[in-house]
Amino acid sequence: MNILLLGNGGREHALAWKIKQSYHCDNLFIAPGNPGTAECGTNVMLDILDFESIKQFSIDNKISIVVVGPEEPLVKGIYDYLTNSEWNGFVVGPSKEAAQLEGSKAFSKKFMQRHQIPTAAYAEFTKDNFEDGKQYIQQHSLPIVLKADGLAAGKGVVIAATHEEALQVFEEMIINKQFGDASSKVVIEQFLPGIEVSVFVLTNGKDYQIIGHAKDYKRIGEGDTGLNTGGMGCVTPVPFMNDAFMHEVEETIIKPTVNGLYKEELIYNGFIFFGLINVEGKPFVIEYNCRMGDPETEVVMPRLYTDIVGLFAAMDNGTLEDVNIAYNDGCFATVMAVSGGYPGSYEKNKVITIPPLSEGSGEAIVFHAGTKQDEAGNIVTNGGRVLAVTSQGNTLTAAVNQSKKILEQISFEGMYYRRDIGYEFSKLI
Repeated sequence: MNILLLGNGGREHALAWKIKQSYHCDNLFIAPGNPGTAECGTNVMLDILDFESIKQFSIDNKISIVVVGPEEPLVKGIYDYLTNSEWNGFVVGPSKEAAQLEGSKAFSKKFMQRHQIPTAAYAEFTKDNFEDGKQYIQQHSLPIVLKADGLAAGKGVVIAATHEEALQVFEEMIINKQFGDASSKVVIEQFLPGIEVSVFVLTNGKDYQIIGHAKDYKRIGEGDTGLNTGGMGCVTPVPFMNDAFMHEVEETIIKPTVNGLYKEELIYNGFIFFGLINVEGKPFVIEYNCRMGDPETEVVMPRLYTDIVGLFAAMDNGTLEDVNIAYNDGCFATVMAVSGGYPGSYEKNKVITIPPLSEGSGEAIVFHAGTKQDEAGNIVTNGGRVLAVTSQGNTLTAAVNQSKKILEQISFEGMYYRRDIGYEFSKLI
């Protein structure tokens, strides 16, 4: 099969790395890709929101599967566009309507209410009931979680420690249109204390398979301090994700979600990212995403032994429930190297030195996230999150240490990475 993968980040490099290993894959194209994905297939210059050009490329190159990496094309309806065109392949991703699970916080909260899926209590407000929202905030317990309803590039969630901060954020989002249309509606949620974890599922909207889980680290500073980022690293398997906890996740969250999609006739043929929080042993949903996460994909794909393209085919032909999911032994850790100044302002085009992995590097992979090749042929920085190093070890500590050892061999001006990924599990591993 010929496969087209859309996106250019670390998630897409990890997906490309995994797809290329499949015996089902004849040719892999990545649009637009990055220098890392170029090692797995052929990068092509297509705009991921130019659905017409993607369709024509898929027809011209006999593409059987289009795998959509980022959320924006899904929320804007690429599944519907391609599926209803003369192209006769299939898309890995939900329909535009089903993608509202990520595209609208209010939609997802109402969906969870309808299907009795555990989540934080909430209320939603717009400019029309702005004063009601202010009153709601003033009476709300602390801390308060405020979420822009729409897509805000991962920056639309604020945990306010005071009522004054919450009121300021609320006004900034709605009145000052901080995120444009994305914050024309704001969801205000109860804060749930606990440890966050993500579970990843592939579904055809009726059957599903769990393909992995991971613990992500969002804060820029060690000890989970400082500003939120898109993710500074992650680990898998997570020690508290034992059989009993996973059973609880499956019975109270995953099954009701997939059954809800089926009952509401929402077309869904792709990944569901369950953003969860473990509150004293009970899982609650923080958010849904309609695609794989980043940097979670960089640990989930190396751990997943099962052929990913075979899973896509089973999803499409109705045999997904019959697939056996297998995982590699050992533990995996991803540590992300970021540009100086991130998640604030930062400079690009810093030359990256990535020497060949030395002997003793073990099972380790360098995934490109925010990189590009300049006119001189150098690999340079092209984003806040630049590289993700994933390593395998007998323990999480060993895997993290191996990733850090490899990062010591990589350099670019201003490079920073957290050295404490997996720190809260150090007593368990």
